[in-house]
Amino acid sequence: MKKNLVYSTDKGRLCPDCHAPISNCECNSGQTVGDGNVKIKREIKGRGGKTVTTISGIPLKQTELKVFAKKLKQACGTGGAVKSGIIEIQGDHREKLLKVLEDEGYSAKLAGD
Repeated sequence: MKKNLVYSTDKGRLCPDCHAPISNCECNSGQTVGDGNVKIKREIKGRGGKTVTTISGIPLKQTELKVFAKKLKQACGTGGAVKSGIIEIQGDHREKLLKVLEDEGYSAKLAGD
């Protein structure tokens, strides 16, 4: 890979250290993604009118975050994704997610409206 590559869209976001896609980054796998300030938000803007619940700030590694997101999706019975360290769950499941996160030992807050 070229060292002077500035921007590329074929792989998405790239790690600044190893220049691999963020989802497959080897060097970032040892660092936690979140800061420990867990917030649960409901978002609609920019999503074609669809409601999505986002969870940010969970202090886990990227690989552990994907496994935890799967557990949250199963608890809500819906789909979702992990993007840039933020878990997105389809639909408005703020209260259910708050209870699940508290049961897992996280101090979570409802943010936004």
